[in-house]
Amino acid sequence: MWYTAAAETGALMKKPILVWVLLGLIWGSTWLFIKLGLEDLPPLTFAGIRFLVASIPVLVWVAARRRPMPTSAREWTLMISTGIVTFSICYGLVFWGENHIPVGLTSVLYTTQPLFGLLLAHFLLRDEPLTVRRLGGVLLGIGGVVLLFSHELGAEDPLALFGMGAILLSSLAAAAVAVGIKRWGTQIDPAWLTAVQMVAGFIPLLLVGIPLEGNPLRFHWTPMAVTALLYLSLVGSALPFVLYYWLLQRMDATKTQLIALLCTVVAVFLGGVVLHEELGWRTALGASGVLAGLAITTWPGRDRAGVPGSGG
Repeated sequence: MWYTAAAETGALMKKPILVWVLLGLIWGSTWLFIKLGLEDLPPLTFAGIRFLVASIPVLVWVAARRRPMPTSAREWTLMISTGIVTFSICYGLVFWGENHIPVGLTSVLYTTQPLFGLLLAHFLLRDEPLTVRRLGGVLLGIGGVVLLFSHELGAEDPLALFGMGAILLSSLAAAAVAVGIKRWGTQIDPAWLTAVQMVAGFIPLLLVGIPLEGNPLRFHWTPMAVTALLYLSLVGSALPFVLYYWLLQRMDATKTQLIALLCTVVAVFLGGVVLHEELGWRTALGASGVLAGLAITTWPGRDRAGVPGSGG
């Protein structure tokens, strides 16, 4: 009996890790599909339609399962505000920025999210102070992804500098949302949180995008554009965000944000297979740096805090 209980406990403890890996694999592939879709579709409306489509199965799931609706004004304020930041601002910046810089450079810049998350969590989360080991692991991982794309750091687009800035701002905003949800929103049902956030997020994108970019019915809807939209909406958004907020309830915010590093490794290999990008020594060495950084940051052990935490 004791052995059975221990086995069940071990299985439950492994679930967050499995979800973490699954999210890394899924979101690592979305960078490629964003770039493919941007070949035919304008960025803001493309992002808005993505989350409009993605919100439909989540809303159906919430209704069918009769999930308990959040009741407090504080919870609704948190869901709506983080939805606007996550889906309107973050993804608006990502889609616009990736339209002006390479996929690889986009991934490199977005891997600053765990570093931003470490700094924010230090001040807002009592149980996640900034430590020497965590900081060293993240810096090692970021060094690895920079090496992966060291041959792509040049850009000819005149708006490339602004594109880089857009991705960095998106990374910072995404880290802030993750830490904020970890502190104030872990009691909210993940499905409800995802549904409300997506609805709150796609509306501003479409309100801004359609006047600037034109009628979506007149876009160049190639088979690849439709495929990219459906993949990003159904595979890359609907279920993953529900799983992500489920994961935040069970794992440190700083560790969940390290998914960004795994995503970059996935993007490298997909770029080599699909786009026939070079996979040489930089790939092997850079991927090793990323995995080493992940291991150092997430491996169980005693951390030494650099500065005492001040989170409430």
